Amino acid sequence: MDRTRKPQARREFLQKTGLQVAGLAALAPVAIATARAQDKLAPEMVMYQVQPKDGQRCDGCLHFQPPNACAIVNGEIKPEGWCAVWAAKG
Repeated sequence: MDRTRKPQARREFLQKTGLQVAGLAALAPVAIATARAQDKLAPEMVMYQVQPKDGQRCDGCLHFQPPNACAIVNGEIKPEGWCAVWAAKG
């Protein structure tokens, strides 16, 4: 076995692997953002309704994102709507 080539091959492997890891690390924020968008709950799962309940409205919820979105529920969310994960703004 030729031991003179082995360190060179190992060094090349580590350099290539390092570049691949750096490339994957650069893509991580994009992958995380995509995963977060897909991880939202379906409106049916949280009993979403388009009218308020007991004075609670989506526009008064911590998760509401104006003008018509929610951080944790998928789809168009009406400001006057309500769902079971409603949480008062701090």
